[in-house]
Amino acid sequence: MDHRFVGLPKDARGKTAKTYLYAANRRTRKRQVLWGDWLQVTSEQADGWLEVLWGPTGTTPETLYIPKDHTTDERPLEIVFLDVGQGDGAVLIAPEENLGEAVVVIDAGVSEHMYEFLLQRFRSYNTSFKFRAAIITHPDIDHYGGFEPIFNWPNFGFETIYQNGLVERIGGDTFDKLGGKAKDAATGISYVGDLALSRSDIERHFGAVAANERQAFAQTMKHALDNPNIGDFAMLSARHGKQEDGRGWLPGFAPSDQRGFSIEVLGPVPEPDAAGKDRLRVLGDYGETKNGHSVILRLHYGDFKILFGGDLNEKAEKYLLCHYGGEAKFPKIGTPAYEAMIAKASTRLRSDLMKVCHHGSEKVTDAFLDAVNPAAFVISSGDEEGHIHPRPDLLGRLGKRGRGDAPVILSTELQRSVRETEDEKLVQSLQSAVLKLHDRPDKALRDKIINDIWTLGRSNVTVYGTVYVKTNGKRLIAAFRIETGSEIEKWFTFEYALNAAGDLIRVE
Repeated sequence: MDHRFVGLPKDARGKTAKTYLYAANRRTRKRQVLWGDWLQVTSEQADGWLEVLWGPTGTTPETLYIPKDHTTDERPLEIVFLDVGQGDGAVLIAPEENLGEAVVVIDAGVSEHMYEFLLQRFRSYNTSFKFRAAIITHPDIDHYGGFEPIFNWPNFGFETIYQNGLVERIGGDTFDKLGGKAKDAATGISYVGDLALSRSDIERHFGAVAANERQAFAQTMKHALDNPNIGDFAMLSARHGKQEDGRGWLPGFAPSDQRGFSIEVLGPVPEPDAAGKDRLRVLGDYGETKNGHSVILRLHYGDFKILFGGDLNEKAEKYLLCHYGGEAKFPKIGTPAYEAMIAKASTRLRSDLMKVCHHGSEKVTDAFLDAVNPAAFVISSGDEEGHIHPRPDLLGRLGKRGRGDAPVILSTELQRSVRETEDEKLVQSLQSAVLKLHDRPDKALRDKIINDIWTLGRSNVTVYGTVYVKTNGKRLIAAFRIETGSEIEKWFTFEYALNAAGDLIRVE
């Protein structure tokens, strides 16, 4: 036995128990652990306990203990909704192990938080790690900017980089950056037609980008093209990827791939012209169009479905509802046609957990929320208060439109913990004091001042608001770190399952 995973043990009342690693005396709790955490097992004890090594790679691990019946040999699927600040960034880690392990990065925020997380999470691979895919849902910098250092790091590779077909070229203004727009003579509807479908299209637009080019999307694509460990580039949409059973799927994650779970692609939805060439409908202004055609994914795993909502807006949601609800035009709210559209669209959109569209913007429709009708929401947002994300009125609507009596709303920003105050003047004063102490022998005082400077100058985030979702298809948990800083009481979790009637319920 070389490893196991933390399980979901039951307490004496039949409820899911918190799980801990213990000291050698089997009584002293040392660390709370989460379902699916990987355990390096060194021996099985005669009393039913496992001896494990616990500690980050590169450090001296600690010998701890866990009851064997609190572990499992089954690894759950994991989704990490990373706290990237303003923006979106998620990592999907498949339940397979070793060569079967597939990791998909869905957006990366704008900062280096995703890069730092991937370095930490996959550093045990030492020299290199090849991810299955990177998905840039749409060309907004708070979704793709964090990929630049990742694509530029030679130890990281990707089998395929997917994007929604809309890539921002150098120069031009608004729609010119996407290749322009043209009106269909027969319908009067305007479309963007010059979509980036393949690696050759990415090379055509970004292969010759200069090193000093300041356009962020171009530089990000150039880094990807220059990384020899990155393979293909492709557009991902409901009509691109793997077509199976009349639906679009992320290649390698279709039902026929027999992973036990699958990833459906619901958006964008291209519309072919008379010659069969794919194009994307103009959904308003430039920003509304590129946001509205975000890559939308729905994960299917056993009893659960999880929707990744990109940066959809009202116009995009109505477009998708009409498409999947069988209506040419959005019906009047409350009419039989409207109710029939919601019912039909929900067969493709209904999910148990939803990554909320556009960081908690209020520019979403109640109709779309009704069609998805999740029991839990995850909002990815930052501290750029000009966006006012998540919107307070949106939170109320989510609670009203969610499934059950008390839908759970988790937000990377609201779950984040920060220090209350910082004193910039004190930092400056301490820096001056250090300079005065430079030639003085009072090393202890000098070291104390340096430590104070480091304390005041560090990030004011004490606990990041990252949300962890794990499921084996029968159970699902959503968890986040709590503010105590304690390793013993570290996680707050919500658990879900289906009852005998097939209804989704919270497991208390």
